[in-house]
Amino acid sequence: MKRELKILSGIIVIFILIFIIPLSNTKVTDAILEGLRLLQWYARNHTLACVVPAMFIAGAIITFLSKDAVMRYLGPNSNRIVAYGLASVSGTILAVCSCSVLPMFAGIWKLGAGLGPASTFLYSGPAINILAIFLTARVLGFKIGLARAIGAVVFSILVGLLMALVFRKEERARANAWIADAAPAKHPWWQKGIFFVCLVMFLIFSDWFNPGNVVVTTTDSASFKATILQEMADSTMFQLDQDWNNHKTGDQVTLTKTGIANIREADTWVIRIHHARWYLAGLMLLGVLFACWRWLEREELRGWMVNTWEFSKIIVPLLFGGVFVVGFVAPFLPQQYVAGLVGDNSWSANLVASVIGAFWYFATLTEIPITQALMKLGMNDGPVVALLLAGPALSLPSMIVLNRLMGWKKTVVFCLLVVIMATVTGKFFGTFW
Repeated sequence: MKRELKILSGIIVIFILIFIIPLSNTKVTDAILEGLRLLQWYARNHTLACVVPAMFIAGAIITFLSKDAVMRYLGPNSNRIVAYGLASVSGTILAVCSCSVLPMFAGIWKLGAGLGPASTFLYSGPAINILAIFLTARVLGFKIGLARAIGAVVFSILVGLLMALVFRKEERARANAWIADAAPAKHPWWQKGIFFVCLVMFLIFSDWFNPGNVVVTTTDSASFKATILQEMADSTMFQLDQDWNNHKTGDQVTLTKTGIANIREADTWVIRIHHARWYLAGLMLLGVLFACWRWLEREELRGWMVNTWEFSKIIVPLLFGGVFVVGFVAPFLPQQYVAGLVGDNSWSANLVASVIGAFWYFATLTEIPITQALMKLGMNDGPVVALLLAGPALSLPSMIVLNRLMGWKKTVVFCLLVVIMATVTGKFFGTFW
């Protein structure tokens, strides 16, 4: 009955919004188009390459990992050093955004992982990214890159420990209810290891980051250096790395495909791997298919697909809805306005940066050029660090999904912990460094 009431409430809310929305207002129609553009970019560049593989990994976690193993290493009563250590280093290889880490979080959470280690993994997945740390240091400065690296590692563990502390009664009850899995493992550890390594490496290569540093030549023979922010079907959004055509460095410009004569990419090892990513991902896929053919039974494969579909039904519609909302709101918060709110190192400026970072959707590493533009508009170093610590780990789409996965109380506490700690860290950094 409760589920049906939720569905009915959703239908009523959507009906009211459609009924009253002022489509004659150009700001509203522009916001709708911006929401659709962001959603199209998400579908074209992020869904197939990252979200879909993450769903299959989540389904595999539920299907092939034993509850006993997860509870032993990540459960409420597991060794804290081992549990939080494993969870906190996961982000060094998982170059995923806050949305794409959700299916894997859901998998280990459903299988019995403790709230503390699971929350540490939830934060560390998108936040502790080797490429992000080095790119931050190169683009925004060494001290900001170092602050992000140290803050992200410490953050992930603190968030997990505090989540476990706040909900310790529930965790204790959950641990007491655990019954050891008496069923013998069907597959030796090395077979499972190869299978999961191939799955994770497929995700890493398929979603390999392209920093988007390019030289753009327009059809009227003008050229400029820029960073690609969004690539849609008929247009591309750039952030300027130099002044061009009455636009200042850091401005965002959108050009149609017909207005672009050539886009030349920078030659770096990251770009070279990006161009070879589908060949490397294909090799990993062959490894997965080999494991399925040689080691897995038909019933196991069927269970894997069922569990993957169950996660997809829950997560994907909520993600798409959240991404659209973020795109819809974007035109009402121009960068100049945001920069004006975070121009000093006050508590309010750091809080604003943390809240914006927490609610906004940043695809993998796109927070760096966006933050660079805000810095050129006057953003203080303290709020920069606060934004970088809160932004990658949270977003409105991920909040919506988390509410569905673990309830509103845990979601609110998790979000508040991230925002508060990002605010305090930003204030400390801006004051003493």
